[in-house]
Amino acid sequence: MTPTLPLPDNRFLRALRAGTPQIGLWCALGDAYAAEIVAGAGFDWLLLDGEHGPSEVESLLAQLQAVAPYPATAVVRPASNDPVRIKRCLDIGAQSLLVPYVESAEEARRAVAAVRYPPGGIRGVAGLTRASRFGRVPGYLTGAPDELCLLVQVETARALDEIEAIAAVDGVDGIFIGPSDLSASLGRIGELAHPDVVAAVEGALRRVVRAGVPAGILTADDAEAERCLGLGATFVAVGLDVGLLARGADRLADRFARWRP
Repeated sequence: MTPTLPLPDNRFLRALRAGTPQIGLWCALGDAYAAEIVAGAGFDWLLLDGEHGPSEVESLLAQLQAVAPYPATAVVRPASNDPVRIKRCLDIGAQSLLVPYVESAEEARRAVAAVRYPPGGIRGVAGLTRASRFGRVPGYLTGAPDELCLLVQVETARALDEIEAIAAVDGVDGIFIGPSDLSASLGRIGELAHPDVVAAVEGALRRVVRAGVPAGILTADDAEAERCLGLGATFVAVGLDVGLLARGADRLADRFARWRP
């Protein structure tokens, strides 16, 4: 007799729907050991980055396995809004996705279709995947949609004009504002503290919140993170594993620099 296992509950999705702030950490190192180290730190969610990090499907799988025993929810960012990439992330067990570079309601609908099985979408059907605990979750194909969380990333000037339309797409569970690409799109590349960029980011967050959709952002600036939470952002990443390692190493080396020849 095949043993039966329950479909894992998506605590992150439940928290977003309840309006409970979720504090996260960006994981771009692409390493399962590093992901496990930060998984026990007390964050609500960890972003496993397959867009700007070196992760491919195999390393994303290893990171999901490393994070699984801990309370933090893994959110996977595929490299693009591509149904094949999205399908593979879902099949290895990702229940929450952050799809980058969504600029319109039509692109948001494509992302929704990629996470849904027919007839409501185009996700390919496979029975023996990690997502279904290799066929041990009864009714996975019909129950999975209840536990899938789709976040889309708004990060261009064009996308800003479409926020309300994107927010109105059925199946979009949250909108993440991407400050870095947005700064470039506004002609202020790398100038995250420029008044125009700050105003655009904060204005976008307000509009997402007004639309009744959970809003998210990444910032390593504590004061900005607090300000975004005050504006109603629900899921906020407050640092990056790469930054913690790099800047921590810089500070330690600098502390002992006077002893070096």
